[in-house]
Amino acid sequence: MKLLNIIRITAVLFIIFIATLLLLDRWVSAQTESQIYHDPAKLPAYKVGLVLGTSKYIAKTLNPYYTYRMSAAVDLYNKHKVDVFLVSGDNAHRSYNEPRTMKRDLLKAGVAKNEIVLDYAGFRTLDSVVRAKEVFDTNRFVIITQQFHCERALFIADHYNINATCLAVKEPQRGMASFKIRVREVFARVKAMIDLFILHEQPKFLGPKEPIIDPLLKPETEHSIQSTIKDVSVTKEDLAPKNSKIITPSSAINTISRP
Repeated sequence: MKLLNIIRITAVLFIIFIATLLLLDRWVSAQTESQIYHDPAKLPAYKVGLVLGTSKYIAKTLNPYYTYRMSAAVDLYNKHKVDVFLVSGDNAHRSYNEPRTMKRDLLKAGVAKNEIVLDYAGFRTLDSVVRAKEVFDTNRFVIITQQFHCERALFIADHYNINATCLAVKEPQRGMASFKIRVREVFARVKAMIDLFILHEQPKFLGPKEPIIDPLLKPETEHSIQSTIKDVSVTKEDLAPKNSKIITPSSAINTISRP
């Protein structure tokens, strides 16, 4: 009889646990629904597009999540919806570097070199979103990623009073693989809530401001950006073209890079 009671109590607790997870998951989705766009044509124009990193390959197979994000980013660029990309991701070691990989593929697609800014310290979504404001000094940008990731990224942005929207790009339909990713996202959202409301987590690295410069707002003929790695200067020639929308240093900004 005691064993039966233990089983019943365990079952009830498990049901409550699952129900709580699902309620929290739906709450995050509801909180951010109005900030997500699915049609690029309806997306307002932004100076900055934040592309969240992911691995390009999974077991030597091209990762469709990565491919869809890159394709959507290039499409926005060609439609003049985004002027400059902030590509943010992990660079765990020399052979795995998400920002550099994204930059290389954007360049191949025709994006100008001076319209790509690299954030090497985007170790997780919280780092990427908060650093966009605190380090790269932009408080209005569009995030480019899949919808489930959009919802968590925007939830974090709202908590830090960051003015962001998100373009929800295509998601691959891969049966059990997609289901596993969605289940993992539920736990990632719970972890995000713990980080935001209990632990008050901050990005692993911050550092000095490295603004993405709009020359119409910054009329100085020269502007110097102090990088955490080295000094990079913008020359008069860089600032000369009046039709330039956004100017970044001639070489992409390299922020904190782990050895």
